[in-house]
Amino acid sequence: MGYSDSDAAMEHHHVSMDGAVGQSEAFISFQEQISRVAPIERSVMVIGERGTGKELAAARIHFLSKRWQKPLVTLNCSALTPTLIGSELFGYEKGAFTGAGTRHIGRFEQAADGTLFLDEIGTIPMEVQEKILRAVEYGTFERVGSSRPVRVDVRIVAATNADLTAMARQGTFKQDLLDRLSFEVIYVPPLRYRREDILLLANHFASRMAFELGWETVPELTARARKTLTAYPWPGNVRELKNVIERAVYKSTTPRIQEIVFDPFDNPYAGTRKTLVKNQDHTGAQQKAVSPESQPDRQMPETPEKCVSLKTNTQERWVTDLLKMPLKEAVQALESWRMKQALARTRFHHKKAAALLGLSYDQFRGIKKRLGI
Repeated sequence: MGYSDSDAAMEHHHVSMDGAVGQSEAFISFQEQISRVAPIERSVMVIGERGTGKELAAARIHFLSKRWQKPLVTLNCSALTPTLIGSELFGYEKGAFTGAGTRHIGRFEQAADGTLFLDEIGTIPMEVQEKILRAVEYGTFERVGSSRPVRVDVRIVAATNADLTAMARQGTFKQDLLDRLSFEVIYVPPLRYRREDILLLANHFASRMAFELGWETVPELTARARKTLTAYPWPGNVRELKNVIERAVYKSTTPRIQEIVFDPFDNPYAGTRKTLVKNQDHTGAQQKAVSPESQPDRQMPETPEKCVSLKTNTQERWVTDLLKMPLKEAVQALESWRMKQALARTRFHHKKAAALLGLSYDQFRGIKKRLGI
């Protein structure tokens, strides 16, 4: 079976509420705003960054409205070419164009007496915007290839992460349509403004993933994992958090979730060949890198800017201290200091820190894990 542009936007009748979890002030205020506007028979504009849950907001508006028993139909406008959006929204008659073998009922008719959710509405071309405006104002439209009006009663909830007011000023979005669709404008709070919800959501996603994997034990995030999660800015918001947590649970060999990987595209082999060649050409480079003349104080500086060489007498005292320690402790102290120094100098970029130390990415991660850094 083929998969067309139309199919890409068509899986719309069921919306998972997974992720609509929170207790922060921003989240509660957002939910209260939805609850207030849901019973009002007016169009609503939902604005938010990628991954914040705009479709979840639209679904909640629908299910809290008087139309909750009627269809909720969604269309991802960015998933269709400009030439297909009009026929997908309003349908077409048999023979309206090449390939139109039967009558097609569009999304407006599918959503009759219910709610039509237009995601990424800013990508809709101007000629289609004009037709949407007419459908909103008069409740009628014509299918492509027909002059007979079709009457429908549809509530529209639209969503975007674009600046529609700026687009209206530039003439790329109809101001009249924007006015009609924005009886209420709801901003979905980014996850960085919902710090109290991060661990709540993380535990929620971890439990669901564990259930999917058939685990009998509920996963537990270690203190280090919790600190890592709450310190991260989450540019991809809840969607990114879900992916990160599910990946962490799936890769963990125990119910204690410790390793958090934010970027699955971080190539562990990038730069490895270059580092190996450099080490072969410059025998003893690592020994030179750890010589007393090139090292700062034994205490790890707080910032990369403080990673500078100190006076010779301070270096000598540091080396003397190392020589007095048992060999195993001295090696571990030196490893720990060098790892922390490399992380600081590269602003905690693991791949660059590994290259600075002449290690592969996997070697670096292994030492870092062993030392508990």
